[in-house]
Amino acid sequence: MGSGLVEELNFTRIEQIVRKRVLGLAARVVEQRLNTDHSDYAGPVTRCPECHQKSARYAGRRTRNITRVLGDLRIKRAYYHCSSCAGGFCPRDQAIGLDRGSLSPGILQMVGLVGALVSFEEGQELLATLAGVTVTAKQVERSAEALGREMAIDECSKVSAPATDLIAPTLYLGIDGTGVPVRKQEVVGRKGKQPDGTAKTREAKLCVLWSAEGRDEQGNPVRDPGSVTYSASIESAARRPGDQQPPPFDLRVIREATRRGFLTASRQVIIGDGAAWIWKLAEEHFPDAIQILDRFHAKEHINDVAVSIYGHDSDLARNWRKQRYKELDDGDIAAVIRALREHANTNEEARKCLGYVRNNHKRMRYKQFREQGLCTSSGVVEAGCKTVVGTRLKRPGMHWTVAGANAIICLRCYKLSGYFDKFWKQRAKNTRPAA
Repeated sequence: MGSGLVEELNFTRIEQIVRKRVLGLAARVVEQRLNTDHSDYAGPVTRCPECHQKSARYAGRRTRNITRVLGDLRIKRAYYHCSSCAGGFCPRDQAIGLDRGSLSPGILQMVGLVGALVSFEEGQELLATLAGVTVTAKQVERSAEALGREMAIDECSKVSAPATDLIAPTLYLGIDGTGVPVRKQEVVGRKGKQPDGTAKTREAKLCVLWSAEGRDEQGNPVRDPGSVTYSASIESAARRPGDQQPPPFDLRVIREATRRGFLTASRQVIIGDGAAWIWKLAEEHFPDAIQILDRFHAKEHINDVAVSIYGHDSDLARNWRKQRYKELDDGDIAAVIRALREHANTNEEARKCLGYVRNNHKRMRYKQFREQGLCTSSGVVEAGCKTVVGTRLKRPGMHWTVAGANAIICLRCYKLSGYFDKFWKQRAKNTRPAA
């Protein structure tokens, strides 16, 4: 081993030792400062934050271990016991953001970040390596999921439209779904795609909003950087008889559309893969929106027909597929229907595709859409399913509860949509000072 490498290793070790000792010294200073500050004493009797009765009596100072960015601290706080509701509380816990657990807000924010991006085990390792914070993988899991649930409440309550001058002239709304592997108890009695008819996954439904005012060299619309936001959850889009309000996922889409000013945009475009529930949602809540069937999904159906009729990699399949693609791009849907009709009586794929095209022909005017400068593919939506759900929740060996999956999905949506930092700023404002 060369002397240079030895020196580098020694210097790295010195850095680690110095960092640990400096943080430890800072932690002791903070600990001493907090323990000598008795300003959290609110008198012999104060109002209980739970029952709101002025019946909470001072019962001395209690010790608590907490994990902060600087390291573990042992602090003493004024403790009050309420005779009305038999509860107990420490005013300082709420003042410094410890009323929800033993992790400080700074550590909790780190945990939320790693929980949104990587597995809980990887999050534990990252926190230890990069921040010198020692937490278990289970702590990361519990805290990240608790944060996700808190953000889910925030997502339902923080719904306001942006200023008109901040809304792009054309806004796109894409909707899709993707399976999430879940535990057995989450699919009991549910039909699925397994050979025996059972299910191993639950569908996470995703809505994506974006703008595409930019153009590439060929004049095609290009997604505007930073314009994409996501909202997703494992929840129903089906309306049951007697329901007085839209299904949960419909409400989710409406909330995100409101936050982005979708209904105020000069042009509203909804892109989907042809699923009937997507168009039903669109027609009910966004009747003025332009509906576009994703061009690549349409071509996938055409390809399935070509392969079914002529076989894989045959010249006949390639030529037939190429001609249908050209007709689609040219907006000649009538020609596509005629070609499919020729095989519909003898080929099941052709029969299904014929129905698919007939049901969606108004959404397949690709030449007209292109001339209007509109996106005709759901690449942003497809990527969203992978980015929001697949990358984080569909890794080998993962099996989620629906509640756990939804918490992490919400956490991830907030991070990828740019809502994460706004949430923390608002959370800090909502923390009331000690009495």
